[in-house]
Amino acid sequence: MIYILLCAGKGTRLHPLTFNNPKCLFSLDENYSILQRMIDLIRKYDKDAEIITVVGFLADKIKSIIVETKFIDNPFYDITNSIASLWFCKNYLDDDVTIINGDIVMESNLIKDIVVQKYDYPLVLIDSSIKDGDYNVQVQDDNILVMSKELKNYHGEYAGVTKIDKNTIKLFKEEIEKMISDGHYDQWYETTLVQLIFDNDLKLKYIDIDEYQWTEVDCVDDLLKAKSIYKYEQNE
Repeated sequence: MIYILLCAGKGTRLHPLTFNNPKCLFSLDENYSILQRMIDLIRKYDKDAEIITVVGFLADKIKSIIVETKFIDNPFYDITNSIASLWFCKNYLDDDVTIINGDIVMESNLIKDIVVQKYDYPLVLIDSSIKDGDYNVQVQDDNILVMSKELKNYHGEYAGVTKIDKNTIKLFKEEIEKMISDGHYDQWYETTLVQLIFDNDLKLKYIDIDEYQWTEVDCVDDLLKAKSIYKYEQNE
């Protein structure tokens, strides 16, 4: 399976901590970063993994530290959003693909049980235990209805992982290219999924990961939680 890790952003919500250090390089201990741990766990549970890391902000620093991945550059990271980063990976959008935000830390069982597994339909990971989420999801039965920062009523928070099956990937890629062509390079790539739900009746499934430990690192408290997830597994 192909895994695309999105690490091009500047992490402005964590300034000044991210002035000179991308979020994906935050240390979980003296020698181990968020990004390297994700890469290592994917390779542990998927021996055939092809991992692509999209970089932009402080790209050379990331490339000098991180191993066991291919790099794709988004040279316009300062004026674009994740949809542009994914567009630069379009040559890899031709089979089963898992897209992961580069600041996600998950317990290893979550990666083993769900992230590296193949599904024959598109899906996102959500956490219904989070009631004050940042980017949220409303559902109906087994399907996603909408994903947005603006939802007042929602089922849970989007957990930063999307899995697109090989039967849906062409439609997904075409929508990304259309949005870029229309000048919407400032959007999150997840907006593509919402457009496909509304315009193409895409049946986007979800998996609720409320029983697993995970965090997206957007603030100092998140970083502390990420360290605690890592430390707990090291002490098991």
